[in-house]
Amino acid sequence: MASGAPPLVLLAAGGTGGHLFPAEALAVVLAKRGIAVELAVDSRAAHFKFPARAVHVIPSATLRGRDPISVLYTATMLAAGIAKAWLKIGDISPRAVVGFGGYPTVPPLIAAWWRGVPTVMHEQNAVMGRANRVLASRVTAVATGFRVLTNVSERVRPKITFTGNPVRPPVIEAALVPYIPPDARGQLRLLVFGGSQGARVMSEVAPAAIGLLGADLRARLHVTQQARPEDLEAVRVAYARLGVVADCAPFFSDLPHRMAAMHLIVSRSGASTVAELSAIGRPGIMVPLPNALDQDQFFNAGVLQDVGGAIRIVQDDFTPERLASEIAALAGDPARLAGMAKAAKAAGTVDAAERLADLVIKTAGI
Repeated sequence: MASGAPPLVLLAAGGTGGHLFPAEALAVVLAKRGIAVELAVDSRAAHFKFPARAVHVIPSATLRGRDPISVLYTATMLAAGIAKAWLKIGDISPRAVVGFGGYPTVPPLIAAWWRGVPTVMHEQNAVMGRANRVLASRVTAVATGFRVLTNVSERVRPKITFTGNPVRPPVIEAALVPYIPPDARGQLRLLVFGGSQGARVMSEVAPAAIGLLGADLRARLHVTQQARPEDLEAVRVAYARLGVVADCAPFFSDLPHRMAAMHLIVSRSGASTVAELSAIGRPGIMVPLPNALDQDQFFNAGVLQDVGGAIRIVQDDFTPERLASEIAALAGDPARLAGMAKAAKAAGTVDAAERLADLVIKTAGI
């Protein structure tokens, strides 16, 4: 590092929003503290607009199967990534490397470990994922998104610091909007979204569920729903036939703002979604993504359910009849909605990015 240059922290994140959004939130805070940030990602996120001085694409791969070809391919890609990360870290000399989970963080963190560079690993979920379990014994410090973390060895626990899941500036702004429960006869605003892997089931179940509601309740509804492009027209037609006011789109760039305007949210339970839902403080009906090896979304939703901030419904039980029943019950009980919003808000951590920045700075000795 040149004399007088700001200290550098290298962030490593996978190509999904669940990993990139908390990394982005940390980058913003570090920059405000006079620390330069560079980003290491896999090829999926090379196009992502990230507040970093430089972006480095590091080869990586996720283990998709146990057959010899899959294992060999993953091992080869990770080895190539470690070699490239080792050279890059030697070139840029970061004071610390921070990983946000997923296999794309393995090469930078392993390379940093080999070079003796301090490392921080952030686990966004309530259960530690496979890649982070590989890294946990090697990193200097572990930050957690939830106060309770399962599937972690006892020898790793002394490294753990709870920080919460960093949320983006638009979420922090939305968190300032107070929750006002719906009037018993007034408009009920419902947001339905599920991410790229979850929008299909939402498109199948939500319109059908609303069709089962009584006419009086349907007349009160204003639905905002994310739907995949291939499902969009069918969802719009379904709501139009029901006479329900609906705003449907494949993507909402202002999702935190929309969340803050809602009375009830139906969604998946990825770590970022749970972090944003709780930071803003809105009642949720959460449907964990099924068949995940670590069942991370199931545990994430359980955290909010246990404190009374959300209702968790596993996908096998997520039928139009069940969803209609839950919506009708909540619509008729504004006090319960208000209580859920308060409980979700109490579980949120709006200053998680600041907390994580504190840990990174301490670990790096900056």
